[in-house]
Amino acid sequence: MTDPAAPQSSSTAYDIVIVGTGHAGAQAAIALRQEGFDGTIAMIGEEAYPPYERPPLSKEYLAGDKPFERILIRPERFWDERAITLRLGERVVAVDAEARCLTTEAGALIDYGTLIWAAGGHARRLTCGGHDLAGVHGVRTCADVDRLIAELPAVREVVVIGGGYIGLEAAAVLTKFGKAVTIVEAQDRVLARVAGEALSRFYEAEHRAHGVTVRLNESVACIEGEETVSGVRMADGALLPCQMAIVGIGIVPAVGPLIAAGAAGDNGVAIDAQGRTGLPHVYAIGDCAAHANDFADGAVIRLESVQNAHDQAAVAARTIMGRDVAYHAVPWFWSNQYDLKLQTVGLSIGHDQAVLRGDVDARSFSIVYLRHGRVIAIDCVNAMRDFVQGKPLVADGAVLPVEALADASRPLKTLWPLTTD
Repeated sequence: MTDPAAPQSSSTAYDIVIVGTGHAGAQAAIALRQEGFDGTIAMIGEEAYPPYERPPLSKEYLAGDKPFERILIRPERFWDERAITLRLGERVVAVDAEARCLTTEAGALIDYGTLIWAAGGHARRLTCGGHDLAGVHGVRTCADVDRLIAELPAVREVVVIGGGYIGLEAAAVLTKFGKAVTIVEAQDRVLARVAGEALSRFYEAEHRAHGVTVRLNESVACIEGEETVSGVRMADGALLPCQMAIVGIGIVPAVGPLIAAGAAGDNGVAIDAQGRTGLPHVYAIGDCAAHANDFADGAVIRLESVQNAHDQAAVAARTIMGRDVAYHAVPWFWSNQYDLKLQTVGLSIGHDQAVLRGDVDARSFSIVYLRHGRVIAIDCVNAMRDFVQGKPLVADGAVLPVEALADASRPLKTLWPLTTD
């Protein structure tokens, strides 16, 4: 289905333009073709690389276990075969929603019939002195990690600033490389934004057991060094010597051009259940999209996950094709650290009870989170079965006896749905 309203002008024009070549953008293009869209599609990306997976960057790619070719979302020929134009190394700096036109940093004008904004975000940077010294790295792009890897042979000590997924995953890999790693976290526990306290303490203990120094409730005053980082100065005056600092303190959503064009939003651009922004013919999906999430009790949030990127892309594509759909997907995430595979289904935000299943000492267990008696999330550590079988419990907001949830000998699939037999 070609959009009959697609503009005609002397500038380059496409029926659908997708800004962003990460998971959300790539999946939107794939879904459009799968849904039968036969008009022109262009994907515009800031990076010079074709669409690739981001999660392996702080894990298998950093560790050298996966070369770049193995983290491509699709082989390069795929995009040509589906008549999807890749415009790489271009950054969109302005959107004219009335004229349906984009402007790139180089001054190119690109007309669109429908715009899908999937630009994700940029690694949040420190603002203190020394934040721009050589040896201070984010972990957001392939180029970020390539620079980091190139410097590693000369590095003995690394300070990781931020105890979220990215920081912990990078710390685990660098420890395997024999580096002396210190994690600095401003809150009182690692994974504070995404997990309950029991899981945080478990991962804190695991990293300490692998030789990582974990400093909690501490903030950074500045990065020290001449041209290259030589240490991280803490707010209490302590100096942590290092030859590399990795900053993992979240992302800044890349939505400036949309907000300037009149779209609503603050921490991300606001969208409805179909992915539509307040601008006509403009959708937003993925990390940069702020949406009311049913599994966050209706709160407006951004989700930085492959699941969210894929599911929102599918909803936007189907909506563009005239189908009556809405976003309602159970969130899920994963993280690999050492020999631990953490898989999470649901959002534990606002839980009032946590139920342990399994043996923490055996490093195979799950934590079931409840709110007002209903299952809202499950963290599974080396417990794949609980992850797979727990999804229906989260999807339905199951109400189950705590004793049954705590009994790891009873598979979750046998607990729900309840029967009257």
